[in-house]
Amino acid sequence: MSVVTEHTVDVVLPCLNEAEALPWVLARIPAGWRALVVDNGSTDGSADIARALGATVVPEPRRGFGAACHAGLLASDAEYVCFCDCDASLDPGLLAPFVRSVAAGEADLALGRRRPLGRGAWPLHARAGNRALSGMLRRRTGLRLRDLGPLRAARREALVGLDLTDRRSGYPLQMVVRASDAGWRVREEDVPYLPRAGKSKVTGTWRGTWHAVRDMRAVLAEPACTGAGGAR
Repeated sequence: MSVVTEHTVDVVLPCLNEAEALPWVLARIPAGWRALVVDNGSTDGSADIARALGATVVPEPRRGFGAACHAGLLASDAEYVCFCDCDASLDPGLLAPFVRSVAAGEADLALGRRRPLGRGAWPLHARAGNRALSGMLRRRTGLRLRDLGPLRAARREALVGLDLTDRRSGYPLQMVVRASDAGWRVREEDVPYLPRAGKSKVTGTWRGTWHAVRDMRAVLAEPACTGAGGAR
């Protein structure tokens, strides 16, 4: 099995006003990995907290989940890049086996299937939106995924080669769609999903969920991208 040595993994953490969650999240980054906190216009001191805790802060003034994720990807120089929400709903320590799976050639894109723990961890409307999108993804790509969660890992160079263009809520889905178009092996593993700290900026309400679904439907309507870069 391939060995993932120190300083070969960056964890991209898109951040908008996550001062409450940052200490918990950053304390769980695996030893030797670098945390890239992408500050997406926080007004609660998140960037200063992240720096004080040893993270590298990447400013991204353009609002949007995809804008923050892609800024982190472009700022990375590691062999492997991971993504994790910065709201304490997911433990970035769970990414270690994901990276090992990619390094060993067992998967090109490793995803976390969220399994909610605790009351309110995953609101009904957010689950309904995710279920609908999973079905549309299956029809578009043939991938039989149960979740489109934000916990994921892949090789950085291959991800850049996918030429991702969405800068809003459709970014995670576009990554999966273009990976499938490029013939990547996509693997899904169960991960515990905890109640987040603070209110979600995307799926905290029915309206937010609808906007996210709208963005993702636009991604699914894109023609197959046959020129996407390969993972290997």
